[in-house]
Amino acid sequence: MAAGVLVPIGLAAQSPLLQWREPVYIAAGFAGIAALALMLVQPLLALGVLPGLAARRGRRAHHLVGAALVALVIVHVAALWLTSPPDVVDVLLLRSPTPFSLWGVLAMWAVFVTAGLAVARRALGARLWRKAHFVLILLIVPGSVVHALLIEGTMEPVSKAVLSLAVALGAAWAVRRRRLAGVFLRGKHL
Repeated sequence: MAAGVLVPIGLAAQSPLLQWREPVYIAAGFAGIAALALMLVQPLLALGVLPGLAARRGRRAHHLVGAALVALVIVHVAALWLTSPPDVVDVLLLRSPTPFSLWGVLAMWAVFVTAGLAVARRALGARLWRKAHFVLILLIVPGSVVHALLIEGTMEPVSKAVLSLAVALGAAWAVRRRRLAGVFLRGKHL
């Protein structure tokens, strides 16, 4: 897992494309890379399968990493705004000619909605929260993965593909495991 997170970040840090970029643009890119890397950890924390982070500790870490993901998305978009406000406006208004932008904005809004619903979780009730979170995962993970894969930038292509595949498989495994647990423990679908 550490290699899955650190290798893509380390290889991106060695990219020759960084030589001609401003620090704020580099920060935007690495915020996005770090967010994708944290998405590998999220489902494992939710399931409590990481050593030393089982059950309650894993869920608490899942909440903290979720907050970090929101912060990284904000840094990613804000730093891109500083480098090119018109491009960010086009992306947010769904007018951007770049295909990766649509996927990124879809994932971004799904992350923000998830964070908002997490804050209101008690008011929603557990069942509605689980269903909403499940639907949002189906937007966040593919949206983020496709967004990353379509960008030709500082991430090394093979490690980016491996990380993207790991994120997708980890999320799919967690959703399947959670849904099966819900069926057996509560006798109903999530």
